[in-house]
Formats: sequence, C-alpha cells, structure tokens
Amino acid sequence: MDTKIGSVDTYKPPCSDMCSPANVAVSALQSSVHPTTFNSPDSTLGRHLARRLVQIGVTDVFTVPGDFNLTLLDHLIAEPGLTNVGCCNELNAGYAADGYARSRGVGACVVTFTVGGLSVLNAIAGAYSENLPVICIVGGPNTNDYGTNRILHHTIGLPDFSQELRCFQTVTCYQAVVNNLEDAHEQIDTAISTALKESKPVYISISCNLAAIPHPTFSREPVPFSLSPKLSNKMGLEAAVEAAAEFLNKAVKPVLVGGPNLRVSKASDAFVELADACGYALAVMPSAKGLVPEHHSHFIGTYWGAVSTAFCAEIVESADAYLFAGPIFNDYSSVGYSLLLKKEKAIIVKPDRVVIANGPSFGCVLMKDFLQALAKRVNRNPTSYENYSRIFVPNGHPLKSEPKEPLRVNVLFQHIQNMLSSQTAVIAETGDSWFNCQKLKLPKGCGYEFQMQYGSIGWSVGATLGYAQAVPEKRVIACIGDGSFQVTAQDISTMMRCGQRTIIFLINNGGYTIEVEIHDGPYNVIKNWNYTGLVDAIHNGEGKCWTTKVFCEEELIEAIETATGPKQDCLCFIEVIVHKDDTSKELLEWGSRVSAANSRPPNPQ
Repeated sequence: MDTKIGSVDTYKPPCSDMCSPANVAVSALQSSVHPTTFNSPDSTLGRHLARRLVQIGVTDVFTVPGDFNLTLLDHLIAEPGLTNVGCCNELNAGYAADGYARSRGVGACVVTFTVGGLSVLNAIAGAYSENLPVICIVGGPNTNDYGTNRILHHTIGLPDFSQELRCFQTVTCYQAVVNNLEDAHEQIDTAISTALKESKPVYISISCNLAAIPHPTFSREPVPFSLSPKLSNKMGLEAAVEAAAEFLNKAVKPVLVGGPNLRVSKASDAFVELADACGYALAVMPSAKGLVPEHHSHFIGTYWGAVSTAFCAEIVESADAYLFAGPIFNDYSSVGYSLLLKKEKAIIVKPDRVVIANGPSFGCVLMKDFLQALAKRVNRNPTSYENYSRIFVPNGHPLKSEPKEPLRVNVLFQHIQNMLSSQTAVIAETGDSWFNCQKLKLPKGCGYEFQMQYGSIGWSVGATLGYAQAVPEKRVIACIGDGSFQVTAQDISTMMRCGQRTIIFLINNGGYTIEVEIHDGPYNVIKNWNYTGLVDAIHNGEGKCWTTKVFCEEELIEAIETATGPKQDCLCFIEVIVHKDDTSKELLEWGSRVSAANSRPPNPQ
C-alpha cells in the first residue's frame, strides 16, 4: 500500500528500545487541513515547504541567516508547527540536522547561497556516509540573474552559478534548483520523497525572490504524493531464505552480527526477531551500537576484530557460520583490514541483496523481509552463546582511587555507566571516546550515536544539539575530547538558547589523542583553553548553564550529583582533566593497525 506523504498529520518516532529511526513511518490518513485561499499568506512557496517539513516529522529546522534566505526564513518560522533553531555557523547547522535525523528519521537545515552552502557541505557529506535523510535548503539567487552574465556576491566571482550545485551532486541523492514557480511544487515534493526513499541527503535551492509569492499549486493542502514501498522479489526472497536456512542449520556454532545498515534498512526489529528465534550469540559491529538492544539475553558485545568487547571476537571468529546483517567493512571497522573472517563462512545481508558464502547472491531481496522470513525457517541453536557463557569472565572494576589522586579515564567511564537509563542517550565524539563509550552497557531505551564512517572531529557538538532538540524527554550525555571541541564549540550557545539539559563531559587530555596513536607529531598538540571559562563567557548569565572542572574522583562524584540533582534542568558542562597518555588499550591497538594500513608501501607497477 502506498504511503501518503502529502496527507500526513502524525509522525511515528522510532522505537525507543532500538534507539534508531529504524521504524520511521509516515501515516496516510484523511487530512483535516482546511484549504487555503489563493493569494493568502499561507499559499506561498515558503509556507508550502514549511508544511511539507512538518508533515514528514520535522518540527525544528537548523538555520544560519544570509541575505539570499531571509525571506524564506520569514515564511518557515510563520508555520506554527516549525521551530527555527538559529546556529552559530553552517557546519554546526548541518551536524545538528544529522543528529536530529538520527532520532526523528529526517532532519533539515537552511543556509544561504554558496558561502553558506559550501560551509555546510562537510556535514552533508557525513550524513550521506551514514545514510541519513537530511534536507539541505539553500536560499539561491534572484530568478532574474539566471542566464545573465552577472557576477553575484557570495560566489567565487564567476557568472556561472552552478558551482554549489556541482559540489552537492556528489554528496546528495537528489538536487532541485527552484527558480520558477510553475514546477516548484513538484521539485520540492520529489526532493523530499527521494530523501525518504533513499535515506540520503537532498539539496533544494530556492531563489530568494520566490519564497513570498503565492501560487495556485500552493493554495490547497494537502496535495498528496506517495512513496511506493520497496518490495522484495518473492521468488528471490524464498530462494534466499531456503539457501540461508540450509547454510545455518547445518552449522554447529553459528552467530549473528548486526551492522550499521540495519538503520537504513529499517530492519532492527526484524533482526531481533531472528535473534529470538535462533538463539545464536548476538553481537554488533561498532558503528551499529545502539541499533540492537544490549539487554537481549544472548547479546555478547561489540565485534571489532582485535579491539572487540572481551570474549566477543573469540566467539565470532571461531564460529563455523556467521550472518552479518547490514555490515560496512572499511579500514576503521576492520581495524586496518585485520579481521579474522572467512568469506566461505559468511552470509552477508545487504539492504537489498543477500550473499551466501562463495556461492549464490540473491538480488531484489530486502533485509527486513529476509530476516523476518528466515526467523521462521532457522533451527534454534544456542551453542555459540553457551560457549560464550563458558569462557566469559565479568569485567573487573578500576582500582579504588587514592584520596585526591588524579582522575583516570576508566574511573570516569565507570561513573558515566552508572548514569545511563532509558531516559538518557550517549553521543560519542571521534577519538578515544569511541572506544571508551563502546564499552558502556546500554540499558533498555538508552540512545547511542557516533559517526564512524565519516569520522569528522567536531561532529558531536552539533549532533548533540540536534539530537537533544529532537528528543527533549531524554537527557543527552556527550563525551567530547578537547581537540574536537575546539572545532565546533560555538553552538554550546545554541544549546543554551534552546534550554537543553545536556551533560557534556569535556575530556581534556591536551591534544588529538586518536591522531597521536596513529602517527604522532607536534601538530597533534593544541593550545589548552580554559574550557569552563569559555562556556561561562558564552553563557553570559542568559539561560540555564552550570560548569565545573574536576581533577579527581571525589570532585567527579560531586559534579555528577550536582548535574543530576540541583542542576538537572541546566546544561551541565563538566571539564575532566586527565593525563595525556591515559588512553584505552583498544585505541592503542587500533591506532597501531590503522597506522600500518595507512603506511603500506606502493605495490610495484
């Protein structure tokens, strides 16, 4: 059945247990929207775009004003269901839309032509890499300037206005340049529907002199359009399930591993359904953390090769069959291409294809359909989980700190672990926080996000802003290194303006630690800031904000008690001072292997 986008009035948020927009749905129902009168303030292009955003579940749009988008912004903020969140720069606006899309299933940002568009480009590229539908809207040139030889400001000084478009063509799945009203409705609807269908960012440029003009195509709501659901080839699905069931049922100790493409395939629930049916040991790849419930009775942790959760790699790599659902094998997730896996033992389930060992490949088979059907055909076999239970040794606890002893990172994360609940979500910045947060055990309903494929340092500040704006009922706990924070610190300001209650742990170890462990040099040392002083200056007595700096466990305990007690309604910024060499063993191992992969000599020609 087609899903009507144009007649939306409700939006189903993702299942909180999965902490991912895997179950995003747009409901088709009779509209209660009254027709607007042509030439009314509601029948303009700008208001039409605003209504479309609200209809697909976007209630906050992240913006940076510029002269080409100002009128458009007027019409967006006139929409009662849409809140304008003004950001400090375009990069953070894009990161915020990324974080928002991770929770809501779709996000949007608005910037100005070229000078804003090229600034947001990096964030849109990151969203593309992570399969996030972000609608990037740009206020474009006046329609009268197209096709002329004029040179415009905010450009590189050439009369060719297509530079920005050409850049976005590589990092978006659809581009719409709206410079006339006749097909504006169709272009906007096609762009939005493509973003949702492909789960990728799209680019919409709207000429600055069009946003306020009424047009008959915008005079009635809804003007429905539909998303035809993707369907599996029935014969291919049956053949794939039969071959996979035969492959797995003859195995002695098979395992399941969830990958990041569970999100784009909307298959997290189906994956859990299979896990419940088969009884195999259940692991996740690092970039899939948060997409699979860690409270599942057969969950064994993160499979990340040599830096896996304790005892997880032993079970996965010794299995005689493994099903990977939605994996992405890159140099980071494979720890410098060092995974001890064999193709002949693997079933790889892609979003629309199933590959079984060295044998057949089945196309036009959707992951969700395949996993649900396989759950009905696979024999229950808990051997791999029993093997895990046999060798498992519970994690030790950090040695008790001496009074006023300098704080250790493992002690810090022991206390962060105790803060987690169904009412929290974790944002992990690129760096050692990847590895330390990976070891956190997520309780039921606890969110978790990080950007592994693109790995852009500084991502977490904007993403935290966007994620927290999307789910105000959750308290976001962000773990950010000092080097990353220096890239995007400004939008702490926007968090305060929005009244967010995030707890930020600024881990100050004096530099780019993750780069140090890959390849050290003087460029990895940064200027130390008075981070709490900076945030206090940004606060400037406006809004609710509390900061503190901790050096030892006693001060950390006191800070957490304050942040979760008297200051629970505030943005809490806790600067944690740790030694520059206090890094996880996982980062040391991972950095060494990635360094080796990066430094391979050229193959002889």
